[in-house]
Amino acid sequence: MADNKQILAQQVYGKLISALTSREWTYARDDDRMRVQFDVSGDDFPMRFVMIVDAERQQIRLLSRLPFEMSESKRMEGAVATCVASFMLPDGNFDYNVETGEIGFRVTHVFMDSDISEEVLQYMISWSCAVVDKYNDKFFAIDKGYLTLDDFIAGDS
Repeated sequence: MADNKQILAQQVYGKLISALTSREWTYARDDDRMRVQFDVSGDDFPMRFVMIVDAERQQIRLLSRLPFEMSESKRMEGAVATCVASFMLPDGNFDYNVETGEIGFRVTHVFMDSDISEEVLQYMISWSCAVVDKYNDKFFAIDKGYLTLDDFIAGDS
């Protein structure tokens, strides 16, 4: 059973490499750990993404940590804002560390005993880029006091 999981994970990892190669993007790959990292230029902040194929869980994860942390004085507002944003998303969610103010985005897809298409991987990449680019400047604006939490909520509903 473990060998089948590993074989399937390797197939998914191969499709992930193909999906990124077809975009003609530069990426760093770690074939032993089945991880890739790539950077994307957004409208305001650079965005870094890591995709991990997890053979044991039969899951692929895409993670992106925002390049700033919420100030201590804005941590509760950051918590509410990330909850509101996550609630509005049809796929993926923001993770928030209330102790450090760190914000990350995560989307996952399970491929247990099934095949995953390259189109699903392309969707995960495109969707994540769009979501992180949409919200990173809003979270930053809340942190700096340029955007109130009420205005964020009103604009995101």
